[in-house]
Amino acid sequence: MIRKPFREGAGMEFVQENLNYILVAAGVVIVLYAVRVMREYERAVVFHLGRFMAVRGPGLILLIPIVQQMVRVDLRTRVLDVPTQDVISRDNVSVQVNAVIYYRVVDPEKAIVKVEHFHSATSQLAQTTLRSVLGQHQLDEMLSARDKLNAVIKKILDEHTEPWGIQVQNVEIKQVDIDQSMIRAIAKQAEAERIRRAKIISAEGEQQAAEKLLQAAKIISGKPQALQLRYLTALHDIAGENNSTIVFPLPIELLDAFTGGKVSMGTAKKSVAAPKPAPKLSKSRSKT
Repeated sequence: MIRKPFREGAGMEFVQENLNYILVAAGVVIVLYAVRVMREYERAVVFHLGRFMAVRGPGLILLIPIVQQMVRVDLRTRVLDVPTQDVISRDNVSVQVNAVIYYRVVDPEKAIVKVEHFHSATSQLAQTTLRSVLGQHQLDEMLSARDKLNAVIKKILDEHTEPWGIQVQNVEIKQVDIDQSMIRAIAKQAEAERIRRAKIISAEGEQQAAEKLLQAAKIISGKPQALQLRYLTALHDIAGENNSTIVFPLPIELLDAFTGGKVSMGTAKKSVAAPKPAPKLSKSRSKT
């Protein structure tokens, strides 16, 4: 293999001949690094020699190569799925609870400068807050008062994430899982509660009926005609039923024509008792 002798100045000649290409390539690299385009929902946190400089975007932004660096931040609402947490309620019932959290970055500077990996930090804070809040309430509240618990968890998360430039928009408890034995116990409790309510309603109905009967008795006792009307109403009700019983109303006054008034008089004598005579005192006379 024959080597060509090295000629001095060959490197400079090569650079001079390809200088235009080198400048074009360097310009392309600088443009690709310096020119950035931010979408409508994105912001650029710019650092100048390691120090925070500004938040730019959306649109076209220019950076000085090597001197300035940029961190891209998404401002759209994010969905954070909280993993299933084992919680012991206030009444010592073991449950498994999971939730979902909706949050968004409102201050890109704080989200990048104040906390490292704000998404992971929000997830860990949500898990601990969920266990802490639900552990202070009973199982019945977890099942029936979810809106109240969601509001409490949201308030706590919003207070802790505000220094990070994060706003918690909504918190929803998705599912509360309990053991089968506890499900049967809850079913028995619900059945007993329904039976108790039925008995209370029946007793209240009896009480109201007794009060109305007492009022009716007072009215009838003052008006003999009302008793006669009630008597005729009862006969009408009996006749309207499909039965084989035949009732013939027979006034007592009708029998007076055959007995000479003895029936009504006897009834009156029985109703009005004669007063008993007073006992006589016997006087003893002494013989003189």
